[in-house]
Amino acid sequence: MSAILNLEFYTGTDHYSDGDIEDELLEIVKNHNDFSAILAKDTRWPILYHLSPIRQNIINWYPFKENGTCLEIGAGCGAITGALCDSLAKVTAVELSQRRANINYERHKHYENLEIIVANLNDVVFKEKFDYITLNGVLEYAGSFTKTDKPYQDFLKQIKTYLKPDGKLIIAIENRYGLKYFSGAKEDHTSKEFDGITGYKDTDTVRTFGKQELEMLLNSSGYPSQDFYYPHPDYKMPMEIYSDDCLPSSTSQLSPAPNFDYERYTLFDESDAYAGIIENGQYPFFANSFLVICGE
Repeated sequence: MSAILNLEFYTGTDHYSDGDIEDELLEIVKNHNDFSAILAKDTRWPILYHLSPIRQNIINWYPFKENGTCLEIGAGCGAITGALCDSLAKVTAVELSQRRANINYERHKHYENLEIIVANLNDVVFKEKFDYITLNGVLEYAGSFTKTDKPYQDFLKQIKTYLKPDGKLIIAIENRYGLKYFSGAKEDHTSKEFDGITGYKDTDTVRTFGKQELEMLLNSSGYPSQDFYYPHPDYKMPMEIYSDDCLPSSTSQLSPAPNFDYERYTLFDESDAYAGIIENGQYPFFANSFLVICGE
């Protein structure tokens, strides 16, 4: 027995890609079970982003219910798919790109509790509802693939129909007011300095949210129960994860957020700035990323 690669709903077109480096990634996962030697010598961001085991820190600590099921939307090359399979009875991963899905499959085909569906989520017919749904770096793109007047709200309402009544939606997303953006890091999706802070004036297809905005969006979409966590330095490469019950103290030495994919300005020392921000009780507002566990 092995994982299932389901092409029933695939249209034959891949809508998202990192380019030809995905062919390299496929060969790597076909020929290696341990990526540590490759990560030690290959400094390219897509290699680190897709293969680093640090990616799993965002979810491998979470106490999933016994015999739980999960729908992973936008599974990509499988950075957290394995961690989900280790913790749950069944994982259904949906991915737009067959090339990325192939990487995920080759990487995790030994899991008998995994099905990878290559499809636009809107085309898939699910025969069951799930205990958990994950959106790991996905919600911010709802404006690109949900063509309505309120794409983020409508997308969240749509996926709520896939959840069991007591199910949980797990969202990892950047904070548009993350401290790294004030310090000079480019916005992660548009590659423009201060773009999120000033309101994404030149794009309507991608956006992230401040904490209050995200709370209001989730409330209006049917997820009034919300637990916020704060991955540091961000959700992509989290080294610590804080909660509202356990925030960093003013003596915490929070490291600046690195940028692996492009050069950035460093207008001030983020570690020094965090000390005053924490002392004034504002860390949740300036955290670089959010992890939200939400439901009814």
